[in-house]
Amino acid sequence: MRFGGFAAVEVWAEGAVVRDGYGREYIDCLGCYGALSLGHRHPRVVAAVKEQLDTLPVSTRTFFNQPQAELAELLAQITPGELQYSFFCHSGAEAVEGALKAARIASGRPGVIAAVGAFHGKTFGALSASGRDVFKKPFEPLVPGFVHVPFGDANALEAAITKEIGAVILEPIQGEGGVVVPPDDYLPRVREICDKHGLLLILDEVQTGLGRTGRMFACEWWNVAPDIMCLAKALGGGIEPLGAFVGTRAVWEAMFGENPTIHTTTLMSAISCRAGIETIRVLLEENLPARAEALGNRLMDGLRGVQSRHPESIKEVRGKGLMVGVQLVHEDIGLLTIGGLANRGVIVAYTFNNPSVIRFEPPLIISEEQLDRVVAAFDDAL
Repeated sequence: MRFGGFAAVEVWAEGAVVRDGYGREYIDCLGCYGALSLGHRHPRVVAAVKEQLDTLPVSTRTFFNQPQAELAELLAQITPGELQYSFFCHSGAEAVEGALKAARIASGRPGVIAAVGAFHGKTFGALSASGRDVFKKPFEPLVPGFVHVPFGDANALEAAITKEIGAVILEPIQGEGGVVVPPDDYLPRVREICDKHGLLLILDEVQTGLGRTGRMFACEWWNVAPDIMCLAKALGGGIEPLGAFVGTRAVWEAMFGENPTIHTTTLMSAISCRAGIETIRVLLEENLPARAEALGNRLMDGLRGVQSRHPESIKEVRGKGLMVGVQLVHEDIGLLTIGGLANRGVIVAYTFNNPSVIRFEPPLIISEEQLDRVVAAFDDAL
């Protein structure tokens, strides 16, 4: 850890800046793996949470609570297509677990097609849908019924369909797989294939959702709406843990119509929902998805300039908005470069399923000057 530049303790953070116990400051381009879209301690989210603490932090679960209802209404308004109903939880993995259960009931079939290189979480169902053996092998046997096909290959996906398959789960852009952006015709074709074969489409927007890619949801780049969407990370505004799966009326009636308690959670707090409400309001009022698109173009232009000066080290720069990956020529360059960046005051990391890719996921409120400093530090570290 010391050799890699990580022998420090975080003690303070604000906006896009983190300070360690030695007083050194860093520009945060990791953002808790995309969770800090509004940066650290966004004042509006902090104020909303403090206000909720003074009234109803956690409900009894006997009655409804206003923040939960308001957040569900907001998500129904901003999510694409016919998505209308939300189930709130604490994390992306929980959201995926709920989505998989809902898809099984709504489709009446147990099988699920997922993608090689995918990351959906590390609980049993989410891990079964994920696509890297190093995380899966120690816990086998996992949940049966999952079939993995290459990401971006709609023909392979359709060829994998059998009478047991009821759903497809994908990330619109693979995050831990290495910030992999699919061909432009991929998600539209997947939607057509699902409709043709009567399959439910689950899109995991845990990392890509809520403005990160330059759209409120990444699937909007391709005008595709899922039957179920998974959200978390940025939904809590960087203050509270908050996840959700959002579904259509048909999915909800199948899942909860006969037994509303078939899938429950205990401690989903009013505080978390207030954080989610204020997060969405800030995203909309400050037009942060559009800002992410513009700043993402600036960041990728800068990183491609670095690539032109270091072609021996960098294979590709790719991404959308402020979800950017730099594919290195050799995996072993990654840790040294990440450590070098830390020593130069920039926090980044590699992607879990593809360690040869360095990820840049800064807050959407980062300044142009801070982004330019990040690019200069990366150039110097290489």
